[in-house]
Amino acid sequence: MFNKILIANRGEIAIRIMRACKELGIKTVAVYSEADANAQHVQLADEAVLLGDAAPKESYLNMDKLIDTAIKTQADAIHPGYGFLSENASFAATVESAGLTFIGPSADSIRAMGDKAESKILMKQSGVPTIPGFDLGIGFGQAPYGDDKTKAKRSELNAGLLTSVREIGYPVLIKASAGGGGKGMRVVNEESELSEAIESARSEALNSFGDERLLIEKYLADAHHIEFQVFGDKHGNIVHLFERECSVQRRHQKIIEETPSPLLIPELREQMGQAAVAAAKAVNYYNAGTIEFIFDPKTSQYYFLEMNTRLQVEHPITELTAGIDLVQWQIRIAAGEKFPFTQSDFHQHGHAIECRVYAEDPANGFLPSTGSLLQFIEPHGPGIRVDSGFSTSSEVNHFYDPLLAKLIVHAENRETAIQRMQTALSEFVVHGVVTNIDFMQAVMAHEDFANGKVSTRWVEHTLESGSLLPDVQQQAVELQRLIAAALADVVFVGSKSQPAVSNETDPFNPWKQTKSYRN
Repeated sequence: MFNKILIANRGEIAIRIMRACKELGIKTVAVYSEADANAQHVQLADEAVLLGDAAPKESYLNMDKLIDTAIKTQADAIHPGYGFLSENASFAATVESAGLTFIGPSADSIRAMGDKAESKILMKQSGVPTIPGFDLGIGFGQAPYGDDKTKAKRSELNAGLLTSVREIGYPVLIKASAGGGGKGMRVVNEESELSEAIESARSEALNSFGDERLLIEKYLADAHHIEFQVFGDKHGNIVHLFERECSVQRRHQKIIEETPSPLLIPELREQMGQAAVAAAKAVNYYNAGTIEFIFDPKTSQYYFLEMNTRLQVEHPITELTAGIDLVQWQIRIAAGEKFPFTQSDFHQHGHAIECRVYAEDPANGFLPSTGSLLQFIEPHGPGIRVDSGFSTSSEVNHFYDPLLAKLIVHAENRETAIQRMQTALSEFVVHGVVTNIDFMQAVMAHEDFANGKVSTRWVEHTLESGSLLPDVQQQAVELQRLIAAALADVVFVGSKSQPAVSNETDPFNPWKQTKSYRN
């Protein structure tokens, strides 16, 4: 077993990994940027090392600094968490070549599944259903964008492109071959939109991932997003730990996840689970990973979407229903242990839901909200778990993802779990930034969610129809009004020898400063 692990991440996932390490008797090294100097993950680690300024490329994305820090602190291994460098094959390979252990899959597995076009070919060869579509990148993107030869090649392929898209049938989904998170993704409903959508998606993909290759696939308008957790060791053992329903999304990013899915019957669950294991075996996968499927409820057909070669944000709901600590087993598998369980050892127990609490404004296009957390009070009670890296007085800045906490509940059945989540959301107090808490309460109370009829475009449609937005908008406005009224009464209290200072005369009043970023 490792003696010390460097955690190449921040926030709640860094803290989650630290807790697993402490239970295994392993010391931890936190890394941080200047913006995170007072963050909780820095305070909770055994050691903490400053990497650089707030920009991710100078800190959490700086491979050389991370590996150098691990060597200097005598760490045995690096855990990447999720996001940042967790699915970077070059980082995984460099960690191993430096004599350290990468707590995750092999660089070859990451590379094979990191390219959506290549992974789709692999899945077809392995008998895993794939959605109809084709690779738009071949012959397009490697030459300079404005090169005359490239322009001619683009023009030459356009006629064939239109024919191929017509064969698939509209609507179609354009997405970046080398990325995720909704970047480089466009839905095209008719032919007149196709050319502009391709160029827009290509430009965004190039800026986000340095790779302008695209895929075009049949778009299933009312599809559900269902993923299967897979887990394997270095001895060839691999199992699935059942599914997670992830269809409540905004801008192609998940907000609410649950398990079991309300749509799957046992036979279909077993079939999709076997397909997930086959997908993982195709790339000799070990450690934690997720096979993502698009599911059409009208036909009960499912199609491979992509594989996430890392731990997922929503892993807690699987832990609660499958009865396993995924992070501890990530570490143990990386240390060479054999996974002692077979597929028949796992069963789903109860129902779990996770809501991602973001500092963002649903009434304003889910734009991020920044500021100091004047109050941050987490709910507590039986069956309630909160994974967070924030507390009262923490700063929410614009440099990183606006995720404040993951609120997770577990109950004996879905109905009770929904009721428990509604209660927990009502008891979650966050003041100082606008959050999506009220929005998630509205989702939990909606009959479509209760009936399991929430597709990947449901949030978009219900916002457009006004069935969710008006109440949320009114609540957000009221919250902002209350905070403004409270701040108007704040005074800065001095010592016994110095009187209190009012907002108007205090030279350090933040509302009088103009040198810092603010809304």
